[in-house]
Amino acid sequence: MRIAINTGGGDAPGLNAAIRSATLSALRRGWEVLGIRNGYGSLYSDQPFVPLTAERVRGISMMGGTILGTANRGNPFEMPFKNASGDWELEDRSDETVEIFHRYGVDALVAIGGDGSMHIANRLTEKGIRVVGVPKTIDNDIWGCDISLGFDTAVTTASEAIERLSTTAESHRRIMVVEVMGRYAGWIALHAGLSSSADVILIPEIDFSLQSVVDKINDREYRGDTYSIVVVAEGAVEQGGSRFVKGKVPGQSEQLGGVAEYLEKKLSDKTGKEARSLVLGHLQRGGRPSAYDRLISLRFGAAAIRALAEQDFNRMIVMQQNEIKRIPLANVAGKTKLVHLHSDTVLTAREIGICLGD
Repeated sequence: MRIAINTGGGDAPGLNAAIRSATLSALRRGWEVLGIRNGYGSLYSDQPFVPLTAERVRGISMMGGTILGTANRGNPFEMPFKNASGDWELEDRSDETVEIFHRYGVDALVAIGGDGSMHIANRLTEKGIRVVGVPKTIDNDIWGCDISLGFDTAVTTASEAIERLSTTAESHRRIMVVEVMGRYAGWIALHAGLSSSADVILIPEIDFSLQSVVDKINDREYRGDTYSIVVVAEGAVEQGGSRFVKGKVPGQSEQLGGVAEYLEKKLSDKTGKEARSLVLGHLQRGGRPSAYDRLISLRFGAAAIRALAEQDFNRMIVMQQNEIKRIPLANVAGKTKLVHLHSDTVLTAREIGICLGD
């Protein structure tokens, strides 16, 4: 077989380990492996693929990012272009994508990505492309999968940053508001906030009351705790409000951000305490993957090739109860795995007195 590997959407720690595992597993079967450069959008260039060999993937498991490059504006079904007036529009180039796969003799695709990438992959299967998906997102919001590659490293990075901010918050008796990634699901905020002893955790699944947060901070002050740590997901919404949007780029989802800055001003006004905000942003995506992320990424990559070898196409590799399984891509497309509000993790946060904004 000749297979192609694509890494789409935002980068995440563990991508290179998945590429290495899939490449070596395929090469051991005598297959040829091609990597798609910089996402599907590069398929329309003169050099859409790069050969993946054992030498090229040697030693990359511990590296962050992706050696193939990636893009979050590369949806073949909604490819952005500038019209004659200079305005951005979207066009469907999926038929051209399929033709390119056929022209280069690609028998199957390993699509490594998040919910958006899985949606694209599922639509490609409807056009006859044989696909196996691998779940990648630091947001951990892919439906049907307990944990996706990149999440563990992102939580560790965010937790360490919050811990460092806690010492300066205590020294200056401040409110520190830390904004982490999480557009529609608050997995990073919940896990990092709980792990680093945050006082308030605000997630998209629970619309927050500003007064609830103020009451928590005032109560801490009354008890002698002169500082507070607020961890907020970028997609958190105040009761009666809407998501904080920085902008919109054609071919991309809305760019969220601003909730931490909003809370900094509001909490300072309402409590009389000095407040500071910090956006961790892409810091959560970068750096070397944790040992756990490397391990599951290697397992995901090898499992994807096993599925192709068994001709079990149009599936996504998932982790469920620490076991590798396969589920139909069609079951994943268009769905989001949200934080379960009655889960043990949420109950733990409530039991130890963390304010969740409600």
